[in-house]
This record gives sequence, C-alpha cells and structure tokens, in this order.
Amino acid sequence: HETRIRLIGPPRLAYPGRHIEADNRLSWLLGRLDQAYGDAAYYVHLSRERAAAADSFARRERFGIMKAYREGILLDGEAGQSAHDIAYDYLDSIEANIALFLKDKRNQMAFSLENAKDDFAAFWSWIGAEGDLAAALATWDRRYNASTE
Repeated sequence: HETRIRLIGPPRLAYPGRHIEADNRLSWLLGRLDQAYGDAAYYVHLSRERAAAADSFARRERFGIMKAYREGILLDGEAGQSAHDIAYDYLDSIEANIALFLKDKRNQMAFSLENAKDDFAAFWSWIGAEGDLAAALATWDRRYNASTE
C-alpha cells in the first residue's frame, strides 16, 4: 500500500514482479504507468460509492489532495464553490482519466468497496492467488482510517 509514494522518476513505478500496489496517487501518473507496464499488468479500478467518496474528500478540503486540487489545479476556484462541489469535480476528473487509461487494457477489474468481500474473492481467483482466502476475506471486516464524523 503506497510503497513508493515519495519517489520520483523511474523508481516511482519500479514495482517488483507479482507485486500488488494500492495507491490512489497512481491516477495522476497514468501516462507513465502505461509507458512502464502497458497492457502487461493487471489493473484494478478500486472505487467507492460516489456520494460517500465526495463526503470523505469534502471533509479533507483543507489538506492533502483536495487542498492541492483546489489551490493548484483550480487556482482557488471561484466564490461559492463548496467543498462538495470541488470533491465531485475532482472525482469526475479522476474517473475520466482512469476510464481513458483502461480503455485498451485486457487485464482489468472493477472493484467496489461496497462489495469488497465478493470482489476480493473474484480478484483472488483472477490473479491465481494461493493461501487462506477465508483469512484474507476476514481482513475486510477491519476499518482503517475511518472518519469519526
């Protein structure tokens, strides 16, 4: 999970063979990801229900990617744009980038957090994983970085 986020240049995407990486920042590196791996990798598009994702991003409007998106990409936006407006715009941009990237990839899978256990079982089978599937599925019962709001 986010194993190379502070690296730049070729090392940023130099994942070892059979590595599984979860990093939402890759959505900003899709051109380079295509150059490095093209159609040879297995790509999983991890998603969350749109309103829940927007709510989560809106709560983080003053730091991280939302602050960078508002201040850097939108140059502070315009008066009257709510945190939710910015979050939905961010999500629309990222989703469009991912859809364009995946359009010619043979090995791709949609994975919904709301359907995580079923999707993970399908993912397990898809990649030919070995081990204790029941134990792996049980990890989906634990919440990480859960919002208290």
